[in-house]
This record gives sequence, structure tokens and C-alpha cells, in this order.
Amino acid sequence: MATSDSYIPSLYVEGLAGSAKQRRLISKEMFRSAVALSEASADFLTCAGAIVASYLLQLHLGAPVQVPIQKVVEISLVHGLFAMLLLQRDGTYGRANSLLRIRETERAARTSIQSLLPLSAVVFLLKLNFPIMGLLISLGLSPALLVGQKQMLSSIFRTLHTKGYGIDRVVVYGKVEAAKRISSSLLYSPQFGLSPVAVVADESNPAASSMVVPGCRRYYSVPVQAGPITAAMLKSLRCNLLIVAMRNASLEKLTESIAVARQAGATVTFLPVEEEESPWTEWLDSDGLPSASTIGPIVPWHHALIKRAMDIAGSSLLILLLSPFLILIAFLIRISSSGPALFVQKRAGRNGELFNMYKFRSMYNSAPKYEVSPTRSSDPRITRIGRILRRTSLDELPQLFNVLLGNMSLIGPRPEMPFIVERYNTQQRRRLQATPGITGLWQLSADRAFPIHENIEYDLYYIENRTFFMDVAILIHTLLFAAWSGI
Repeated sequence: MATSDSYIPSLYVEGLAGSAKQRRLISKEMFRSAVALSEASADFLTCAGAIVASYLLQLHLGAPVQVPIQKVVEISLVHGLFAMLLLQRDGTYGRANSLLRIRETERAARTSIQSLLPLSAVVFLLKLNFPIMGLLISLGLSPALLVGQKQMLSSIFRTLHTKGYGIDRVVVYGKVEAAKRISSSLLYSPQFGLSPVAVVADESNPAASSMVVPGCRRYYSVPVQAGPITAAMLKSLRCNLLIVAMRNASLEKLTESIAVARQAGATVTFLPVEEEESPWTEWLDSDGLPSASTIGPIVPWHHALIKRAMDIAGSSLLILLLSPFLILIAFLIRISSSGPALFVQKRAGRNGELFNMYKFRSMYNSAPKYEVSPTRSSDPRITRIGRILRRTSLDELPQLFNVLLGNMSLIGPRPEMPFIVERYNTQQRRRLQATPGITGLWQLSADRAFPIHENIEYDLYYIENRTFFMDVAILIHTLLFAAWSGI
């Protein structure tokens, strides 16, 4: 899976635990300890600072606050400690944060808010007279500051990795497609410095000498060599960690991989690529006779209710605020080329039900309505203003009306055209279990340049793990992506 948490923790535990000492300016172990300590310290100070900032903000606004600053500092330290302990319990400091950094943002937003609940109880029981308005301000300020701090810290770690600190050079041995997924997972988790430097194909003649792999912010080119692996090959690549990713590998091949890695002074990790059992299978036991039945993903009723409320509130507010801008775009489309400003197309929604999806028209009116979407801005079907709209994703804004109508959501898998859905296999049809959305994990990934149905791991991960705070994290990253093109 390109962005799942499934690869990284096992690599971190199994592959790095016995990593050999390398002659570096700062050892891997020291760097990882420094990362965990700096993260924990930054989280503590950020959450504590949110309370002090809310207090100072109230004073600036002229609100009557009678709590002495010393007491505010004590309360802020309690909040920082609660938040740090919750993040520790959530595994923030002990494992990589992959999945386009979405899981990290989700945890930051959730735990910073959760830590305010016991803090409110402490303030009430000890009669500390901290104003309710201060806690409410902290409710919004704390997650915002924590998410921003996480992004800043992540950029610092990436910069240190580029300078050679805390880096393990990784070689992936297996089928090229599986190796691409694993390499992408490693690149999506720059925090722990697992850098894929080569893929050794378990094939006599790999199709290409290199492959393009999507990473956290950009694409990377990873060299591809023909197998089998040798100690000389690993030494020439200065390999620290060998990942053997093969389905049903023979004992002989596994033993050989261990021997070769040891000769090269590298650690070896086995990552069998097996087909995952569907989480949407319910097992029944009738008089000792087991049977399985397929079920849909179970979504708690409160999540569906909150998600719908967020969709209605968010789409209504955005339509109201953006209405002058929407009118301006429609006007520019009409005067730049003949045809309507809106493009209406049938798309497959939840459970395959068809609905009319709205977009600003970015192609000439004579272009076929149902055809594979353009992948290049130079496509002759795209109008001059359409290139700007597609590059900035402004052509998607009318889908806010789809969200308001209920056939789309702010967050979810992208809806596909019916002729593409008709060719779906069983696994691809699983992405139809959720209401389609304007933005989502796939839209934030580098794989958005490729067809959706070829990269369904993002949608399946979202469907199986969706929560309110994951939706919030995706919205935050969408805004950051739109503002800075790639965060």
C-alpha cells in the first residue's frame, strides 16, 4: 500500500532494532532519540503555549480576566503534560508517521482537544477560576498551533536528512511493482530517514533501469537492477538495510538473502507481500461449521451524522463566501469560449448510483463528454482559461453544490465516470462503499497524476480508517496544498 501505516512500523521494529553502527557525524540511534525528544518537548511547549496565548488574547480583547499569570502558567503546564502523554500513548514518538503526514495531523488535532477535557475537570474541581472563554479559545488554538508546529518540525527533519544525518540507505529486493509501493511508503515517512537507493528486481530482465516513485512532496527516481542480489552489489550501494519483499519466497531464497546481507554488513528485513484479507468479512460459527459473509464497512452513526453536518455547514459557508468569485469565473468562461459555464456529467456515487456532478467547463464545448480526462495541460481539448482552472483545481468549486445536495461529501474518494466503473474488478468496487468527495487522500498524493482506479490504496485506507479527525486533517492538508502547492 503506497501510503498505509502497514509497512513502516514493521520495518522500524524489525529492520532498525539491530541496525549496525555506521561511522556518521551523528549515529542513527542518537538521531532517532534526539528526534523523539525534540518532538515531545515541542509538543509540550506548544500545547502549554496555547493556554498562555488564549489568556493573553483575552487580555488584548479587553475581557475581564482575574486569574494571575502564575496560575495560568501552571494550568498551561498541566495541559502540555496531558497532551504529551496522550500523544505518547498514541505512538507518536515511537513509530513513523506516514500516509502523507495525514495521520500525524489527525493525532495532533485529536489529542490536543482531548487533553483539554481533563484540564477542564482540573480547573473546575480546584476552583481555579480560569474563564470558560479561555478554554474555548484554546479549543481552536491548541490544535492549530500543534499542527503548524508538526509541519515545521517535519521540514527541519527533512533538511537534516538531506545533509546526511540519521539516514539509512535501503535496497528493496522483490517484484518491481511491490518494490515501488514499499519505496513510496519509505519516502512518505522522511522522519525516520529510510532512503531507498535502489531496487533489485526479482526478474531476469526488468522493464526499465529506473522507476519514478511518488514521495512526500515530489517524485523520486530510484535505480532498478536485475537480480539476484550479491554482497558486492549491496556494498557498492552502501546498503544499510535490505528489504526482501516477495510473495511465497522459498526458504532457500530467504536464507540466501540473509547470508548476502550479513556479508555486506547490512540488516535484512522480510516483508512478504500477501493479499490482505478483507476487513469487511464477517465469520459465523454454526454448530462448529465456520462460514463467511461479506459485509460493508461499518461506520458509526455519530460519524455519519457529524460528517453530514460538517458537509452542510462547510459547503454553505464556502458557497456564501465564494459566490462573487464563482460568478466571476463563470463570466470569464462564457466570454472566452462558446458554451455554458457549467459542465454537467454523470458520475458513479456511493454504491454505484449515478448522479449529476457539476464542474466549471475547462474544455471546449465540442469535446466529447465521456472520455478519459486530460493528463497534460497542453491537451488541445482544454481552453486557455481551462488550463488555469485545472492547474488550480478551481474547476471543482461547483461541486460544493453537490455536497449541499448530499450526493457528494467534502472528503471522500473521487467519483469516476460510469464507463470506467463498469470495468472495475471486485477490489476496485470497494471504493464505491463511501460517498464520493471533493478532496481526499488520493488528491493529496503524487499519484494524483495517474488514474484513480490504479491507485485505490488511498481510498481503501480512508474507507477502513475514516474518523472525524482524519477528515479534519485532510481538509487542513488540502488548504496547505492549495496555498503552498505540495505540503
